[in-house]
Amino acid sequence: AEMSLVRGKDLFQMAEDTIRLMAMVRAFRHRGHLAADLDPLNLDKEFRDKAVQMAPFNVSRELTAEYYGFTEADMEREFVVHGELPGASTRKLRDIVGTLKKAYCGKIGVEYRHMLSNVEKKWIATFVEAQYQEPFSGQEKREMLTDLAQAELFEKFLSYKHSTAKRFGLEGAEAVIPGLEAMMDHGSELGVEVAIIGMPHRGRLNVLTHIVHKPLQQIFHEFTPHDDPDADSYLGSGDVKYHLGTSSERTMRSGKNVHFSLLANPSHLEAVDPVVVGKARAKQFFLGDTERTRVIPIMLHGDASFAGQGVVAEVLELSDLTDYTTGGTVHVVVNNQIGFTTDPRKARSSPYPTDVAKTVGVPIFHVNGDDVEAVVRVFKLAIEYRQRYKKDVVIDMFCYRRHGHNELDQPMFTQPIMYKKIKNHPTPLDIYSKKLIDEGTITAEENKEIQDAIMKKFNDSFQKAKDWEPATQDWLSSQWAGIVNESVVEPPRVTGMPANELKDLSLKMHTIPPHLKVHTLLKKIYGERNTAVQVGEGIDWATAEALAFGTLIWEGFPVRLSGQDCERGTFSQRHMVIHDQNTQETYVPINTFAKDGAVMHVCNSNLSEMAVLGFEVGYSYENPKALVLWEAQFGDFANGAQVIFDTFIAAGERKWRRQSGITVLLPHGYEGQGPEHSSARIERYLQMCDDDPDDFPEYADLENSGQVQLANWQVVNASTPANYFHVLRRQMHRNFRKPLIMFTPKSLLRHPLCKSDLAAFKDGTRFIRVIPETASSIVPENVTKVVFCSGKVYYDLYKERAKRNNENVAFIRVEQLSPFPYDRIAEEARNYPNARLAWCQEESKNMGAWSFFEPRLRTALRNGNKDTEREFQYIGRAASASPATGNARQHNEEYNAIVAEVFDEE
Repeated sequence: AEMSLVRGKDLFQMAEDTIRLMAMVRAFRHRGHLAADLDPLNLDKEFRDKAVQMAPFNVSRELTAEYYGFTEADMEREFVVHGELPGASTRKLRDIVGTLKKAYCGKIGVEYRHMLSNVEKKWIATFVEAQYQEPFSGQEKREMLTDLAQAELFEKFLSYKHSTAKRFGLEGAEAVIPGLEAMMDHGSELGVEVAIIGMPHRGRLNVLTHIVHKPLQQIFHEFTPHDDPDADSYLGSGDVKYHLGTSSERTMRSGKNVHFSLLANPSHLEAVDPVVVGKARAKQFFLGDTERTRVIPIMLHGDASFAGQGVVAEVLELSDLTDYTTGGTVHVVVNNQIGFTTDPRKARSSPYPTDVAKTVGVPIFHVNGDDVEAVVRVFKLAIEYRQRYKKDVVIDMFCYRRHGHNELDQPMFTQPIMYKKIKNHPTPLDIYSKKLIDEGTITAEENKEIQDAIMKKFNDSFQKAKDWEPATQDWLSSQWAGIVNESVVEPPRVTGMPANELKDLSLKMHTIPPHLKVHTLLKKIYGERNTAVQVGEGIDWATAEALAFGTLIWEGFPVRLSGQDCERGTFSQRHMVIHDQNTQETYVPINTFAKDGAVMHVCNSNLSEMAVLGFEVGYSYENPKALVLWEAQFGDFANGAQVIFDTFIAAGERKWRRQSGITVLLPHGYEGQGPEHSSARIERYLQMCDDDPDDFPEYADLENSGQVQLANWQVVNASTPANYFHVLRRQMHRNFRKPLIMFTPKSLLRHPLCKSDLAAFKDGTRFIRVIPETASSIVPENVTKVVFCSGKVYYDLYKERAKRNNENVAFIRVEQLSPFPYDRIAEEARNYPNARLAWCQEESKNMGAWSFFEPRLRTALRNGNKDTEREFQYIGRAASASPATGNARQHNEEYNAIVAEVFDEE
């Protein structure tokens, strides 16, 4: 009996010890990263004050066997760890602790226990904890050393040659170059063929040179004043060298080819992120990469911007959405442990800059940037994970910034202790070359030979740089063959279609398969739309849009429409996707005649403006053969994406010579819905137009493409369904691409007068920039006032004129606001020589198109008609801080005042 009691006690003790052991293993896996040796500068040891220390609590005591009740005598005991730890099924406690410390508390810290998938967590644990991980060969170490030497010596060479130039060098973070190189080399063996890269300015020149393989001669050439080689063929203001991008194809060490595209970007940190994933998604579509293994997005981030910029979280939320996923982005945070001059404790509330990525449950690998071998291991682990599980993955490389924000900045003003340490800290190259020499992998002489050869290469390229000339125009890639710059002007192209084809396509796109249980009202809507086309009259806005999309797809152009609730449409007008009322099965009728990859993608986005618009801009960069549209839920919501408008859409072609045909749909109109649902802020987009209000275009025929090609974008406020049809088709039926800002209606979607006849869509028709007075009762000689207007307000005025039986006021609709139709405005003014001129708008005087229209009208009259005496008036709401009133009574009073002024009533 005594023996059995002892044995029972032993069994209980063993069970308790096993539980304690598993608790220790769990602690290492969950919190080991907090005790890892990640910071090359060991700054935490300098700042023990909890007010500045970034670790949430001291976990080192939890990562010892003693904390769990084990003693030194237990260290040689064996425990069964089969299925829990890789390797032998029974292991000594000392061996287990050593394995866990090596795996989780060395130069690599792993955060992955927050993930939902047990399969993925087990795979990462096995990868990290495995003792049988192969050591690097001597050849691999030499390759890492060479990559590291190239990165560091490149920065030194530039500092010698251009000591006063800002270059935002990589010093302190050079290990990212061997990391990227190893990742892409390994990735090429895992099926990667294309890498789309976005990154900030820090380290950009190094990545361009050593990863993308932009010619050294060109890099050095751009540091010295030089003539623009493309100035005669392509206008452009240019950009600083550390914002520029390029693309190239290179052969990796694996022997496989990879195409690299490094996107140009503005100084707005992280703004390029959605553009990268959008371009990658488009590349996958056009390559047929449905498995999403051949094309990968890579983003480099700064620590402060990754934590601070909201677009990072927006882009992460796109990562697993059906219409936006790319199969995973590799995020590399170059963690300088500083943001410009701001310490981490004042830059974020979380321990790491990467904690925002936990919201989407992806792994985060922290690594000490002074240990190049650890960096390479992490980068290879990241690409393995991405290719295997098709999800985002984050690398957080702890490093430092050897200089200030740039090479001319003085960091000692604000971070004296940090920069005293940096001044005396050896470089990653010094550390790694010493390690290889000490272990006998290379000799000191071999190390010197490697560095001398690299410096000779830099010197030779520098000497050749002054005579460098581009072999081809970099701004056009093979997918853009046939797309021209503004030096090639073409006559206007008709965008109409034969009536019989329109009727045939309408029948197909409005026919619903009998097995679908469709909402009764939707069946009625589809029937009425098709009837309007077949009869040839009464075609409304949504039907015209569907005809534009359908005809483009029929002609072989893919169409992608993206935005919040765009499948149905904010105003329940579009209904592009049919939902079965019993099964939720979806059906896109337009795709019944899709062919050769030309399909309609209608994408309900998440509730984001900046990320989704940026995504679609990136999509439009990839291939000119797709019509890419983004629709705001309401037009003024687009201000959440202002950075994308300002830096990419309005100025991108001028800065970077990259054309885009992105089409932006902004619902606009004053219907008494209040300040935030009325104005799409027309004035903001017109302010960014680059046409000179005092410069009357020289083109004899402004219907040709020259004026549009010279503009930075087009701003259109169409008033008829037919004109909407034509402006969408015009986007594709040109040999150039230009962004289109399109103000779309709300109440006009169902307005009985806002209809077009089929004759306005048929062969020989095209977009009309200015629509003249259409009423037969209006005789020019009897007109006393000509009112120019744009968009919905025309229908309000037309209705009021009919109510008054007035035949003295003519209405001219300006459909294309920019580029400004000087010739047509001058012509319409000539048609009414005895009339006063006015501009009428719904918006306040400091908003809308008035400020844009007024000086250009003067120019049109002066240069087009030799008329400098004619006066014209403003009719609209008074200047206001708020776009519109939320009071229905006040709205009606303002409307009545506008009408009274149009018809000269007291």
